[in-house]
Amino acid sequence: MTKRTLLITQDVHSFLDVIQEVIPDWDIIIGKDPSIWKPYVSQAEIIAGWKKEIQNVPPHLKWLQTWSAGVNSLPLSELNEKGVSVTSANGVHAFPISETIFALMLSLTRKIHTYVKQQQTKQWHHAGLNLELHGKTIGIIGVGAIGKETAKIAKAFGMKTLGVRRSGEQTEYIDHMYTLNHLNDILPNCDYVVVTLPLTNETYHLFTRVQFERMKSSAFFINIGRGALVAEEELTEALQKREIAGAGLDVFEQEPLPLESSLWELENVIVTPHTSGDTQYYDERVIHDIFLPNLKQYLQHKPLTINLLDFKKGY
Repeated sequence: MTKRTLLITQDVHSFLDVIQEVIPDWDIIIGKDPSIWKPYVSQAEIIAGWKKEIQNVPPHLKWLQTWSAGVNSLPLSELNEKGVSVTSANGVHAFPISETIFALMLSLTRKIHTYVKQQQTKQWHHAGLNLELHGKTIGIIGVGAIGKETAKIAKAFGMKTLGVRRSGEQTEYIDHMYTLNHLNDILPNCDYVVVTLPLTNETYHLFTRVQFERMKSSAFFINIGRGALVAEEELTEALQKREIAGAGLDVFEQEPLPLESSLWELENVIVTPHTSGDTQYYDERVIHDIFLPNLKQYLQHKPLTINLLDFKKGY
């Protein structure tokens, strides 16, 4: 009898024993190097970690566990047509990304990024520091696990929290929740606009010149979602003209950010290289919090309950 096959295209050998306890009679292939797992793609029933080297959806694939929260780079139409269940890594980033969000907000507010640059040239200058974060209003555009954790931290600073989510359903730590239809209505009230949305057809270029014109000239814009949520040239223009106060950006329409991009040189911008979700606990959370519970459900022929992709919504 042919053994069932699980491919994990990540270097997570330390978790092999706990996985084998659940599927002791399966072939389990683990490794990041394509030479390790590529020979087994065609027979894989489950793949954990999609790689660009996989050109087409394998014929025996039943379930794909991604290693990222975003799924926009996957061949979603083909996966849907072939009836493949897809689960994402949504939720594993809530702590590191919310920490990055506040690092960016605090740095821009208290001019830490400016002082770091001044330190490099041994310059002792006040730089016009006069803002504080306490008591301000934060608009969190996309209230999932990351957005909720961000709102929770915001409450420690006594901030007013406005949230936007597709359903408009109220959740803890958000003072007022809205749907995307009300985005333009809340922007003038926000001192910080934080974007944590997934990229879908509905959210592509959600932020354009129109939205930046609605924001306060004193407001800061933070994007840790996806670069294509924002019309980048229009954001750059708004920053250059000081139509908004500044931005903290971890994601971009083209990555790596091209050397010729003006965003590199703007004094009121902090650029980070799409690292806001990185953490020493990443693999552990994917395996223990998402993959193993779903694997146990899968073996019992039950629906996957954690982070199952809705193909119609795109997330």
